[in-house]
Amino acid sequence: MSRSQRLLDLIQVLRRHRRPVAGAALADEVGVSLRTLYRDIETLKAQGAHIDGEAGVGYVLRPGFMLPPLMFSEEEIEALVLGSRWVAERADQPLGDAARNALAKIGAVLPDDLRAGLNASSLLIGPGEALAAGDTELASIRDAIRAERKMQIAYADGKGSPSRRTIWPFALAFFDRVRVVVAWCELRDGYRHFRTDRITALKSTAKRYPRRRAALLKEWRALEGVPEQ
Repeated sequence: MSRSQRLLDLIQVLRRHRRPVAGAALADEVGVSLRTLYRDIETLKAQGAHIDGEAGVGYVLRPGFMLPPLMFSEEEIEALVLGSRWVAERADQPLGDAARNALAKIGAVLPDDLRAGLNASSLLIGPGEALAAGDTELASIRDAIRAERKMQIAYADGKGSPSRRTIWPFALAFFDRVRVVVAWCELRDGYRHFRTDRITALKSTAKRYPRRRAALLKEWRALEGVPEQ
């Protein structure tokens, strides 16, 4: 492995960790000795990377460090293409268009040989079930999630019983046949899951919900036993 590739791998590993990680664990993940890792950390710092920590304590990369145009392995390119194609085919139109645009931007900065692999990927998305009703509202739901704002919805459960709810949406789950809003429900005073095809009406409000989205998501994961992705 070249030194530049090793430094890039180290940055990528640091980006995956949100909390300080021990030097020994980093060295093992990158595949270098601890001494080499310490040298590489100092090199990245000299190049402008904001890495907090020290030997024996752990390291964490602060947000904001930008790399030159990234190089990808063949497997990484295939993963990007496959993921983008799935979103383009199985998500709502705005998100699908965003996936296509993102892939085009990545292709624009790749070297010619890697761009050829991007365009000629043989990993395809097979036909699936028709999208469930309610997907036209997904863009509004995503906007509310990003802004951490309450939504008012009219909902019919599996038996068709109607109700009106004020919810704090903080996640959106995509399954093959349905989409599910994960939210705190003020009516039930707890976490609930709402299929988008059973939401008969919705309205975003200007009110922010009182807790941060990240805190809600973390607590919900712990309660439901859902691992981080």
